[in-house]
Amino acid sequence: MPNTQRRRLLVRSAASVLAVTLGATALAACGSSDDEGKAESGPVSLTYWTWTPGMDKVVDLWNKGQGKKDKITVTVKKQASGDTLVTKILTAHKAGKAPDLVQAEYQALPTLVSNDALADIAKNVGDAKSRFADGVWQQTTLGTDAVYAVPQDIGPMMFYYRADLFKKYGLTVPTTWDEFAETARALKKKAPQTDLTTFSANDSGLFAGLAQQAGAKWWTTSGDKWQVGINDAATKKVADFWGGLVKEGAIDNQPMYTPAWNKALNTGKQIAWVSAVWAPGTLTTAAPDTKGKWAMAPLPQWSAGDDVTGSWGGSSTAVTTDSKHQEAAAKFAAWLNTDGEALQALAKESGIYPAATNAQTSGAFTTPPDYFSTQADFYTLAAKIAKTTAPSAWGPNVNVAYQTFNDAFGAAAKNKSDFSAALDTMQDATVADLKKQGFEVSE
Repeated sequence: MPNTQRRRLLVRSAASVLAVTLGATALAACGSSDDEGKAESGPVSLTYWTWTPGMDKVVDLWNKGQGKKDKITVTVKKQASGDTLVTKILTAHKAGKAPDLVQAEYQALPTLVSNDALADIAKNVGDAKSRFADGVWQQTTLGTDAVYAVPQDIGPMMFYYRADLFKKYGLTVPTTWDEFAETARALKKKAPQTDLTTFSANDSGLFAGLAQQAGAKWWTTSGDKWQVGINDAATKKVADFWGGLVKEGAIDNQPMYTPAWNKALNTGKQIAWVSAVWAPGTLTTAAPDTKGKWAMAPLPQWSAGDDVTGSWGGSSTAVTTDSKHQEAAAKFAAWLNTDGEALQALAKESGIYPAATNAQTSGAFTTPPDYFSTQADFYTLAAKIAKTTAPSAWGPNVNVAYQTFNDAFGAAAKNKSDFSAALDTMQDATVADLKKQGFEVSE
């Protein structure tokens, strides 16, 4: 079946929303037989495209251990990350020359699956599911009975704040978003030149994670058509909340990762940051003079008593449909992301926060990051938060939605204009692109 037809097909079933979304049954009907992709007898050589630093050292453990025993050798080929890698994978797949294994961000999986680039490895990953939080595992199954990848690292979102300055200004760590807003306003009254935080429009993953926490479902289906809900009630609530704070001047409106942002963090002009578990590495570079002065807490909730977080970042290990050794590749993917030795090596060599729950409080994660040396329970709390990760609902054109966010929300933040209008722009652009690609879209 041609790829164009496959992309247009969706499953008409009562399965979960995301199962319908990707048309898993349609894809399977066009895919390989049960006998295809199995490991052949004799030595097997696999190629793995990944951007993770130090991955070659981790793979060496496999090649010298389990891989040697099973006669499966893996060769790492370093690649760029993000959309660049997705494009390269799809280009290679069209020529039937994609590698055996690829590292893929969670939001890229629907694009790769809808192009029939990823194999269903459900039968070849053993009990891997038991090693991951439900919300994390769901991102690699897309809500279906299929398994398109094994989770590697995750980015559960958290609230970071200057503990010393919160004490100085008499502020309490907010547990709800209403309290967050009041904290921002209280700080402005006590220190007009100081901001609690900033709304940044140069990293769409942050906004997506906040919407995810609020219960947003950006891509779902209606019957046999895609339904885009980027401007749904949950996301509008998030957009209006942050837009309101920017408009009234309660928080800053400058982008992250700039010299000015670094200086604001380092000098105490900005005293909090909504981020993810990987934040200590960024703060180490951005605000070196404030080491040991920060603390981490759960993300504020929309309703008191709730316990849910969003996800900002993270990736998985997938097996391609082009691989002639899918069973062997899946066995390596499962080992890489569930084996204790492999996970500790990933933490040491690559600096990742593992998706596997058994690794989040062991080995490299028994002591806090050096930057947070005063918070002994950093990783214990992080693991607890990670288990509350909300399900996601990604679609086949996340790249378009993200780019439109950067443009529309960037202008809205700069001009302190209507965030809801920017959200509608994002919605319209995403729908238009789906139609342009030949997908059926429900209005």
